[in-house]
Amino acid sequence: MVSLIRRTVSRGFLALMILIALLPILWTILGSFKKLKDIVTPVPTLIFTPTLENFTTILQNPSIRDGLGNSVVIVGVSVLLGALFGIPAAYSLARHVERKKDDLQFFVLSLRFMPPVAIAIPFIIIYLDSGIYDTLAGLILVYLISTISTVIWLSVPAFERVPREIEEAAAMEGCSQAEIFIKFALPIAAPSLFGSLVFTFVLVWNELLLALTLAAENATLPVVAASITSLGKEVPWGVINASTVILVLPPLVFIGLLMGFINRMVATGRK
Repeated sequence: MVSLIRRTVSRGFLALMILIALLPILWTILGSFKKLKDIVTPVPTLIFTPTLENFTTILQNPSIRDGLGNSVVIVGVSVLLGALFGIPAAYSLARHVERKKDDLQFFVLSLRFMPPVAIAIPFIIIYLDSGIYDTLAGLILVYLISTISTVIWLSVPAFERVPREIEEAAAMEGCSQAEIFIKFALPIAAPSLFGSLVFTFVLVWNELLLALTLAAENATLPVVAASITSLGKEVPWGVINASTVILVLPPLVFIGLLMGFINRMVATGRK
């Protein structure tokens, strides 16, 4: 009886914590379908007539469409290149570097210690001199500092958990080092690598300061979304909520696509 009460209380407390965590998200989604008069009322309205006016305002804004396209290209290419360079580098650190491995890992992690403004100021000068200021290539280049370092940092433990016996058995069967990495180590570590890629994607997708200082016409979606916090004399809370929903959707789509890809990779590795 006591254990049943404890389980009930613990589950109720857990459900309450989940509700508290999800409440801002749910409130933002509700606000994106409300008119401004329903949002600014002193008493919150839960029963209202839904409207798509906020999403129409967002999607009809050319700067929003351009910002979304720029973000997809910049973040997509940055994460892809970060994975192509970072995952093999992480495997090399985990398997072929014994001396100074901890120092190298700390150096990679230390690249994330720098505040964005410390990177932005010198890059502004370099980009202006080299002619790549306010270009997609320039933003991709600076984002690679974050993506490669983050992927390496989070992927090394994933490869360290791969049993060495599997790799040694594959080597005895005549597999090359590249085949061992692609056919055995990568599929086994794939679930953990999924987390590192998702974290990296979300990290650079929401990045604001670097995109704000290194681009003007080729602004990313977070920069454009931040610029519409006031239209006229009133704060367009419905439009802001709708832009937040749109800003969150691409990472969710990326997570779904990546999960499907990794599931196929794991299934292929098991065969």
